[in-house]
Amino acid sequence: MTDRNDDRPESGDSNGSGDGSGSGSSGNTIRPLRIVLADDERMVRTALRAILGAEADMEVVGEAATGAEAVPLIRALRPDVVLMDVRMPEIDGIRATEQVLTGMDRPPRIVVVTTFENDAYVYEALRAGASGFLLKRSGAEDLVQAVRLVARSDSLLFPAAVRRLAAEHAGRRAAEDTARALRARLSERERAVLRLMTAGMTNAEIADRLGVGPATVKTHVAGVLAKLGVRDRTQAVIAAYECGFVRPG
Repeated sequence: MTDRNDDRPESGDSNGSGDGSGSGSSGNTIRPLRIVLADDERMVRTALRAILGAEADMEVVGEAATGAEAVPLIRALRPDVVLMDVRMPEIDGIRATEQVLTGMDRPPRIVVVTTFENDAYVYEALRAGASGFLLKRSGAEDLVQAVRLVARSDSLLFPAAVRRLAAEHAGRRAAEDTARALRARLSERERAVLRLMTAGMTNAEIADRLGVGPATVKTHVAGVLAKLGVRDRTQAVIAAYECGFVRPG
């Protein structure tokens, strides 16, 4: 299913460890990933808390029943990951995601939780800055893996589903002139890295494909994100589709 601390140069954030478990200042103490749950259904929050709280490397530090409650709570608690229901009263998950990401210097990774994966709301949440999405019907193992993967952020969460969403919704915004501008802005190697990112490859897989070291790939990924003006690879993929750099099919 998609870094924290020193292992996360791609987005400039630093809240935990690259292995998804987080590390304390002692160097030996493991700090669990701090998670906030935002969902208007109490039973959903209870189930999520039970599943994630059972993991040694995770800690649910707060819950919110509306987007209006979620935004100040997230700003106060500064979690590593937020599971955000896409449809909530008062402020929906899209607006809440936007407010969190624009109002914090080191915002958390946000995963929107939804019933339907092809929902236009999900795509707009990803455009707003969410790092991925998770279906409410997902099993416990998928949920746990999703949180860990998002915390690492070295690959896409559900890459095939993200590509399907981008292909369906982004094509309406694609324009060849912006595609040319993007190609001019990126170096040849950065363009190659972006194409492999859109294919859902991890940094290790990209390094293997291009015959370079993982550190070199991380540098190129960071360059791509900076030049596109996005915070992580999910938004980079959406930008690639929306400008026509990558075509559906």
